[in-house]
Amino acid sequence: MPLDMETATTRPRAMRLRADATRNRERIVAAAREAIVELGPDVPLDEVARRAGVGNATLYRHFTDRTDLIRHVTLSVVARTVKRAEDALAQEPDAFTALRRFVFESADERIGALCSLLSDVFDRQDPAVVSQVEQMQRSINAIMERAQSAGQLRTDIAVGDLMAAVTQLTRPLPGTCCAGFDRFVRRHLQLFLDGLRAPARSVLTGEAATLEDLQARQP
Repeated sequence: MPLDMETATTRPRAMRLRADATRNRERIVAAAREAIVELGPDVPLDEVARRAGVGNATLYRHFTDRTDLIRHVTLSVVARTVKRAEDALAQEPDAFTALRRFVFESADERIGALCSLLSDVFDRQDPAVVSQVEQMQRSINAIMERAQSAGQLRTDIAVGDLMAAVTQLTRPLPGTCCAGFDRFVRRHLQLFLDGLRAPARSVLTGEAATLEDLQARQP
């Protein structure tokens, strides 16, 4: 076979293989995100592979171990959360509407997967993760500060309060069947949002929580 014909034959095949590999990687990350939300960061990798519809060998070709997979899931969720926050801030003229949009879209992004940031297997000093988490904090802060400046959001809360509540409200209760859980999420998030509106109808105990507070290790 002439060289140019061989190149023309092998190039599409190589492109298909790369596309298949990319799809498999995306399916694994998406499946791991869902599994972490439902079962926690200690979810068996066999379960992740099953949900992704791939074999264990395929999973390990993309991710060397659980820590590597959790890192990529975290980076994916944080990056998508940043975009959601920035889009809401840029596209919504009303401050609280932007906050509401962000909260509901965070639920759709399965932001509960960020519980992995609190896992003992997670490297909190990873430069890429630190950079993205800081960007996420800035983006969410921008939404909250605009709503607070407009007098629409109570002033005794911070990013950590918002993230902790949304994360907890979008994860199934431990030991319960997950079937149908999603039908409660938007209902409970709306109740939460009603409690965030200013003027506040109660006095909160303690201090506003930051993301650093959520990540701090307990003695």
